[in-house]
Amino acid sequence: MLPELLSFFYSSNLKVMKPDELRIRNLEYEFVFSTSRSSGPGGQNVNKVSTKVELRFNLGLSPNFSEEEKELLFSKLKNKINKEDEILLVSQSERTQLMNKIAVTNKFYDLVSKALTIPLKRRSTRPTFTSKLKRLESKRNRSELKKQRKQTGDSFNS
Repeated sequence: MLPELLSFFYSSNLKVMKPDELRIRNLEYEFVFSTSRSSGPGGQNVNKVSTKVELRFNLGLSPNFSEEEKELLFSKLKNKINKEDEILLVSQSERTQLMNKIAVTNKFYDLVSKALTIPLKRRSTRPTFTSKLKRLESKRNRSELKKQRKQTGDSFNS
């Protein structure tokens, strides 16, 4: 399934997706945030304030992605998507709820942009003439070094 999908992307005129390009699509209105108590830094404050932020994004119902993009996201992010077709991300590294909300939003955009980026096929190239010469020269030097070790080693044994 994935190779067929990748061949579609290679053949089409889709470009690399950047997080800033995703932000233009205005996905924030589809985010569902929930908060809870965090186990991260915060001292005694951690027991009183809900700083952990959980982001849910329903990929199946989102009108902002084409069907091809959804297929690619489902295949690449299958470990982050639950049975309700929601991408689920959590942030609890910061001390405040707002900073965790910003962190989880940035994490979402980075994750989706990486998933929508298709790596280019590697073009095989031949080694240059100079690189061949350097390799052969280093082999000669190594061989010479080992020959010198043998000569000095024989004199000690006899």
